Amino acid sequence: MRKQPAPRVPHAVTLRSFAIAAPGLAPLLAEELRELGLTPTDVSDAGVSFESALEGIYRANLHSRIASRVVVRLAEFKAAHFSQLEAGTQGVEWPRWIAPGAQVALRVTCKKSRLYHSGAVAERVLGVVSQAVKGVTGARVTDDEEPSAGQLILVRIDHDQCTLSLDSSGELLHRRGYRQAVARAPLRETLAAAMLRGAQWRGDTPLTDPMCGSGTLPIEAALVARGIAPGISRAFVFAQWPMFEPAVWKRVVSEARANERAQVPVPIAGSDRDAGAIEAAIANAERAGVAGDIVFTRQALSQAAPSDNVSAPGLLIANPPWGERVGDAKALRDLYASFGHLARGSFQGWSAALLTSSQGLRNSARVDWRQVFTTSAGGIRVAFSVAAGQQVLRGKPRQ
Repeated sequence: MRKQPAPRVPHAVTLRSFAIAAPGLAPLLAEELRELGLTPTDVSDAGVSFESALEGIYRANLHSRIASRVVVRLAEFKAAHFSQLEAGTQGVEWPRWIAPGAQVALRVTCKKSRLYHSGAVAERVLGVVSQAVKGVTGARVTDDEEPSAGQLILVRIDHDQCTLSLDSSGELLHRRGYRQAVARAPLRETLAAAMLRGAQWRGDTPLTDPMCGSGTLPIEAALVARGIAPGISRAFVFAQWPMFEPAVWKRVVSEARANERAQVPVPIAGSDRDAGAIEAAIANAERAGVAGDIVFTRQALSQAAPSDNVSAPGLLIANPPWGERVGDAKALRDLYASFGHLARGSFQGWSAALLTSSQGLRNSARVDWRQVFTTSAGGIRVAFSVAAGQQVLRGKPRQ
């Protein structure tokens, strides 16, 4: 007898999804998703829940600059015993999501539940999936381990309640594909994008990063200013799903490319005193397709100034050394003070923004900062603060 193909889910069917974000970034992510036409149903510290058709999942992956990954909620059920875990897992129509012979990775979290052994939980879930879909193989991965390939299944058991989720992204979304050359203490792309949105910069005013390192902030700014979707040059694991809709995805990508601008409408500049950093920034910008949109210069912080063709104020933004990672905090006070001097001097009238782990260092800039968000970067708690032009001129730190 001829085997029937796996049932397909029409792209119009509503799916429950969750866009994961770094701590503190969910409100900015919710704002971004609304602009994409997706309606958040809940915002938590871990991310943003939303409901959409398959097209919405495609759009979130392609366009979100802040999300770490997008997952689909497959099932929620009580699992105080392995029999309940297996029964609930069997309730998922796995042939819709996983192709025969696929490799899967299971990330299991057990919290305050009778089923506390993550390895045993992963083994039972994998057993059900492999029975439902021929030739499936897989293994468990830890929380800090990223699978090298295949489909990631997330299993969370909290107070005996199990949630099964399926990753739709593949590689983490901050991996745009352009950053291969890095300087010391590189800034993650999703955090750079959150900084730009937190500063309310939308690509319509000049931007300068006088401590640009390998160029992540100016490159992300150029992508925003040109309307280039951050995921336009990468692949996503949802394209491997049996229910993948190629025609819908092709249309989503075509619409994204049609909305791109040929060049940035405003000057974007990055500078750094380290020659290797500037070389890395230029190489990364070339891979991102925005090398012609950014002026990179090797120079000291004190030498930074708006370009000659800049008449309107813009945003002076930086991710200076934090002290915990590069050098000693005491030795950095002069650097932060120089940034503040630059903001009140050559960049007078511009808004300013800083990402730092130390309030003391931040206050060394002598700017009336307003904290926008706090998050974790490389295991370090950091805060992003902004100051409008008039706040910069006050020259007094907010305690």
